[in-house]
Amino acid sequence: MSVQQTTTGKFINGEEVFAIELTNSKGTYVKLFNYGAIINKFTVKNANGEMQDIVLGFDTFEQYLDEEYLKNGAYLGAVVGRYANRIKDGKFNIDGETYQLVKNTGTDCLHGGLVGFDKKVWDIVDVDEEQSLVTLQYESVDGEENFPGNLIIDLTFELTENDELILSYEGETDQATAINLTHHGYFNLAPNGGFIGKHKQQIFASNYLEQDENYCVTGKLVPVKDTPLNFIEPKEIDRDWNPDFGYDQTFVLDKIYGDLSLASKTNDAESGLTLSIYTTEPVAHLYTAKYLNVKNGKGGQDYNGFDAFCVETQHHPNGINIPEFPTTILRPEDLYTQTTIYKVSLNK
Repeated sequence: MSVQQTTTGKFINGEEVFAIELTNSKGTYVKLFNYGAIINKFTVKNANGEMQDIVLGFDTFEQYLDEEYLKNGAYLGAVVGRYANRIKDGKFNIDGETYQLVKNTGTDCLHGGLVGFDKKVWDIVDVDEEQSLVTLQYESVDGEENFPGNLIIDLTFELTENDELILSYEGETDQATAINLTHHGYFNLAPNGGFIGKHKQQIFASNYLEQDENYCVTGKLVPVKDTPLNFIEPKEIDRDWNPDFGYDQTFVLDKIYGDLSLASKTNDAESGLTLSIYTTEPVAHLYTAKYLNVKNGKGGQDYNGFDAFCVETQHHPNGINIPEFPTTILRPEDLYTQTTIYKVSLNK
């Protein structure tokens, strides 16, 4: 087990950006940046004995700052917040006070606004080589992106001997605020990347959340039975999809609220790899990257639509505006917690 920390030589708003590398005894390797809490690499041994990187990203840190890339809003490998997914009309009310956020996707607010957690330099507050873990911290000040309260988030990345990458979040605020964090990793389990439609996908959810014409959650739960959104039994991702659209949908997991349990399994026959995702969160959002348009990714490869899949574990999108959903209000007397585990194994 080891942790290595090296500077990128870059400073953003006076704060230094570091690369942090976690390695276990099997050679499984994760590379992070404290900018955006980005997972840049996740390299594992596949069934052919080859070391394979299963996440999309760039060869250099500087590419994450490219103007064209940022304009496309891909959020490659980053943590998004304060509020993942869409907030209807960019507006919410807490204790009688209305907060208006920027509308950065149509009429709604997406992934925390214009400069969310994905574009912030996080402090490195703890490194533990024995456990191969690092803890990052970000303090979001009162009024940032028009969210209320000073919010402090600690995020720990731990790589285990069982090829699990564990993300553990804790958050505290001095004023009631809206919070819904997720990791926006783009995965591809095929040895040479490319189209993910033939990956087999399973999601342990009997219902999905209805969305309006702008993909914003309305509050209605819809059974997956007899719909293309039924992933209760594993199937190829492209078996039932609309090939022009793919999937961009939130699934309500069949689980006890707050328990750590299996949300999703994805596997690829060629690599023999399975990615199992466990979470304490109540929903998982499946996105098959229709709008992906990234030039000069790793090895000079362009990333296009349907070249990756995301499983974004979180609370219900737009839940701040839907009282029937689990609350996304964090108060000063409470502690925000979330755990999500990415476990890689060989197909059984």
